Amino acid sequence: MEDMRVAGAWRAKVITLFPEAFPGTLGLSLTGKALDFGLWALETIDLRPFGEGKHRNVDDTPAGGGAGMVLRPDVVSKALDAAAEGPGWPVVYLSPRGKPFTQAMAQRWSEGPGVTLLCGRFEGVDQRVIDHYGIEEVSLGDFVMTGGEIAAQALIDATVRLIPRVIGNHASTEEESFSDGLLEFPHYTKPSVWQDREIPEVLLSGHHANISHWRKAMAERLTKERRPDLWRAYCARHGRDPDEDREL
Repeated sequence: MEDMRVAGAWRAKVITLFPEAFPGTLGLSLTGKALDFGLWALETIDLRPFGEGKHRNVDDTPAGGGAGMVLRPDVVSKALDAAAEGPGWPVVYLSPRGKPFTQAMAQRWSEGPGVTLLCGRFEGVDQRVIDHYGIEEVSLGDFVMTGGEIAAQALIDATVRLIPRVIGNHASTEEESFSDGLLEFPHYTKPSVWQDREIPEVLLSGHHANISHWRKAMAERLTKERRPDLWRAYCARHGRDPDEDREL
């Protein structure tokens, strides 16, 4: 297949024991079209060929005992060396103990040349390889998965969609949840009445200033109700009291 990659296109490198899991959902819809058009590129690096011995072992029992297996540092380091890029290229290990993945993180990565993602398996990766390479640990949330492949796809999706030209109407990303530190306002479409529920009248008024005010108020209300942590941070940035009794 002809390489359609656009010069300087953003690249995702994924170190995984299951390269066949990719592109997965990344090959669908807008991210899939952008991949076909060369607006971004995906490279999977199979960890198994770097394994030790006849059976290409990639893991061993944990030092100090305990359940499960741990990915060996000598094996993982070979894969990381094969994926190595220049200084400043982020290398990320998908881990439930990592710092939470955020929209700001996706935005920062989308503005760079790409990212290398290390997908863990079993009990995780030997700490020494994480320390040696200065790998950044990132989590999708307070839960544990069987491996990092699904998390890697989620991270790539969130990042790729912020690349110019991937989403036709790039302005839509500016109104989404977290773009201004708030959750997104509710959306409605036709029919105007469904199951006796009507679209809010202001959205049908054609008065853009009133619509904008309503959407901002709804975004603030939802954030205050559902994500008090985000609401406090938002109020701190805008010099507002998070406990204010303003009608939302």
